Amino acid sequence: MNAAPAGGTRLLLLIGAGLSFALAVLGVLLPGLPATPFLLITSWCLVRASPRLHEKLLRSPLFGPLLRDWQSHHGVRLHVKITALVLMTGCGALTLFFADLSTWLNVLIGVLLLLGTGVVLRLRLVRD
Repeated sequence: MNAAPAGGTRLLLLIGAGLSFALAVLGVLLPGLPATPFLLITSWCLVRASPRLHEKLLRSPLFGPLLRDWQSHHGVRLHVKITALVLMTGCGALTLFFADLSTWLNVLIGVLLLLGTGVVLRLRLVRD
């Protein structure tokens, strides 16, 4: 592993890691916000800026298994796929049913749900 970059680049990477980590945590708490992409950005930034913090993230009981699966297999486990699909579908259905949105927003939500579903279904499945 190369040494961490110096000065401003390292600081920008650490700020990026912090912001994306905060969004990943929010993604765990809020069903409409995905945690995984922000977690992967966090990991990418930390690998370059602070290998020590990256190792700490990999040891995290909440985020570590997902990151290790992604690093080792470039995929996710079945329960991650199912959780993502259920939450996306549920949040989308609740939004479409209860929110009084214009037709174009309803169509946009439907298209985004279809795109998100396609992305999740295409992720490689990690098996034991």
